[in-house]
Amino acid sequence: MAIKHNQQIPNNHFRKDWQRRVRCHFDQAGKKSTRRLARRAKAAAVAPRPVDKLRPVVRCPTVKYNRRTRLGRGFSLAELKAAGIPKLYAPTIGISVDPRRQNLSEESLAANVERLKAYKARLIVFPRKSNKPKKTDTPAAEQKAETTQSIRGAFTLEAPLAPGFTEISKSDLPKNVEGGAYKALRKARSDARLVGVREKRIKDKAEEEKAKK
Repeated sequence: MAIKHNQQIPNNHFRKDWQRRVRCHFDQAGKKSTRRLARRAKAAAVAPRPVDKLRPVVRCPTVKYNRRTRLGRGFSLAELKAAGIPKLYAPTIGISVDPRRQNLSEESLAANVERLKAYKARLIVFPRKSNKPKKTDTPAAEQKAETTQSIRGAFTLEAPLAPGFTEISKSDLPKNVEGGAYKALRKARSDARLVGVREKRIKDKAEEEKAKK
């Protein structure tokens, strides 16, 4: 490297002792077991409450992925209102809430409202104090032996697809534009921009031929 003007003298670091900083994950199997035991301990500590909160089913963003569904951050306020669940009460019974989220389609609103109603119908809320039950608690006669953990199992959704949502297969997607969509759009834009110039050119050419005659 040539030195000119008032520049910093290069100090190339070629002796960093990189072998001391190499990480070989030989503890991968042990860590996997540790994480599993930690999840089991957490589930036992919070029982009978669910480990994860109930989340809505939403469409993936962008045109490329919006045929798929996934779990969202939380239910919108409109969905909670339609399901008859107060927004401040929802987090206390294991329902995730996202006040910023908006429903842009009736499909998602209806599907998530049904999801909330199904969860609410199977939910068992135990009173904090057995001698002072609240109105929102499940009556003692309806409190069964099953815990909220088993009730929550039907809503985990490994590959989320709620009733009312239809996942479009790749074979049903529209075919690609011949020659490429970019090229077609550029040609359409050019045709729209030059329509006046081309009409004037045709008109002038017709006048020239008429003048020759």
